[in-house]
Amino acid sequence: MIQIYKLSALLYRLHIPVLPKLLYLMNRVLFSLVLPATVKVGHRVTFAYQGIGTVVHARAVIGDDVYIGPQVIIGGRSGEVAVPVIESGAFIGAGARVLGPVVVGRGARVAAGALVLHDVPPGVTVAGIPAKAIHSSRIQPDLDLMGGARNAFR
Repeated sequence: MIQIYKLSALLYRLHIPVLPKLLYLMNRVLFSLVLPATVKVGHRVTFAYQGIGTVVHARAVIGDDVYIGPQVIIGGRSGEVAVPVIESGAFIGAGARVLGPVVVGRGARVAAGALVLHDVPPGVTVAGIPAKAIHSSRIQPDLDLMGGARNAFR
């Protein structure tokens, strides 16, 4: 799934027509994943269960070492031009919705099923509809997360 996206993104950057769209459609059919070639995805990003049911806005930005659960929506909001930015080391639980001009900070955690409509500061855990802070981590956002999002949030 992620390899299909990476190939699609590479071909898109090389201005090769048709093939990026076909690879996008392949991901859509095989994994029910909407991940356009225009999305900026960092290194070591994990889409749980091959991203099943996940939708990512075409202009979204996802940093390094991010974990994204299944059935997550990272998308726009009516009347807003800006789209979400997910910074490195973030964790987004299953079924969460991150909508509009939102920044999910470095090392932040979004609980399963949360609806994020406002920025999440680095190292903060949010939950609920709409999402509100429930915990602040002692992790320093500028420090190395020791192997990525999965190890940082045990």
